Amino acid sequence: MDEIDGRRVRGDASRRTVLSSAADLASIEGLDGLSIGRLATAASVSKSGVATLFGSKARLQLATVEAARERFVASVIEPARSEPRGLGRIVALLDLWIAYSRDRVFPGGCFFAAAAADFDSKPGDVRDALERALDDWSGYLAASFRYAIELGELPALDDADQLAFECTALLDAANTRSVMHGSTTPYRFARVGLADRLTSLGGAPEVIAKLRDVDDEAVAARR
Repeated sequence: MDEIDGRRVRGDASRRTVLSSAADLASIEGLDGLSIGRLATAASVSKSGVATLFGSKARLQLATVEAARERFVASVIEPARSEPRGLGRIVALLDLWIAYSRDRVFPGGCFFAAAAADFDSKPGDVRDALERALDDWSGYLAASFRYAIELGELPALDDADQLAFECTALLDAANTRSVMHGSTTPYRFARVGLADRLTSLGGAPEVIAKLRDVDDEAVAARR
């Protein structure tokens, strides 16, 4: 039994290592191009080893989406939960998302932005998994706005879903342009746009300053 458990532990560790490489590779080259053979080369493992772990390209892609979702949650959602519900958590979520893109948690920028471009018009299980992940993020952001409304922290806000859409649009644009131009300037534009929108809805300026006043170029230079 100990030997079986040991093999399972080693197998789980190998799976996590391969999926980490898969998510990194897909963020650069695209999830649609991710295959067992390509991943084996990139991760310096045998093709048969990857095939044993996943069995097919589709299963590999689905597992990669889930691994990427877990990394995103660990980078953005979980740290933001240290802030109480309301405007403070909203500011933390937006700031952490920018840091997630700026610090290249995935080397190609936001994994989901790249993957969605691959699969947005291709029906199937992989597209459905990506859609759920994106909906979970925007839904969590909208729910956070609703808490802020209930607490009276965004008194002029009456449509949380609309604001969530606006915020994700700014974040996605900042990510795409930063990756394209190799610049942190798009994050400055996004911060100003997000901060101005929250301020216009009655958010406390001293809380919003934690989003507005970050110098992304200086932070990136220290890394």
